[in-house]
Amino acid sequence: MIRVLLADDQELVRTGLRMILEAQSDITVVAEVADGPSAVRESQQQNPDVALLDIQMPLGDGLTAARQILSNPRLATRVIVLTTFDLDEYVLAALSAGASGFLLKSTPRANLLHAVRTAVHGESLLDPALTRRLVDVYAKGTGDTHLRDSIDVLSPREREIFLELAKGRSNAEIATRLFVAETTVKTHVAAVLHKLGLRDRLQAVILGYESGLIHPGHPDLP
Repeated sequence: MIRVLLADDQELVRTGLRMILEAQSDITVVAEVADGPSAVRESQQQNPDVALLDIQMPLGDGLTAARQILSNPRLATRVIVLTTFDLDEYVLAALSAGASGFLLKSTPRANLLHAVRTAVHGESLLDPALTRRLVDVYAKGTGDTHLRDSIDVLSPREREIFLELAKGRSNAEIATRLFVAETTVKTHVAAVLHKLGLRDRLQAVILGYESGLIHPGHPDLP
């Protein structure tokens, strides 16, 4: 059973999310709160598998809550950020903090369920289109040479894989572009993340932009 914590200051939103989640035989909502500090407290008490956190909440925002939850070594909780996108300016920062993904509040229920199940299996939810939009708006592309140099630990093939990851492409898309088997891509992706000390694919996207290797409007972005 996947145990989920909901944090949103709008009761109707929480009710709707609870109904969608608990209609599934493998998901249960163990806590429902309206602010960041309560999300942190309930996470410590319940140790849910997944926390769905709104960004904008009273008393303490979802970003602060995400950082506190993810930095607690006693918790195995994965965090998914809920956002309206146009208003939430801290989504990229949440991903940098270690969140397993983000969803628009307008997302179809199937996407919500997929996100929860993906996160609980230790994988990240990476929507290429939304990732590109976020980076276009918020990433500064500093071109940090230290970050760029850190990528030198990769082999030529791993560097190719990293650049594809940083563009938000899936394993299947990378396999098609590089003319290799998807299982081979999966092996390379694991090696790239390990060598660069990255928790997941989302952090690879962020590193690509922060290092300046990828930049908004890149002509090779899909």
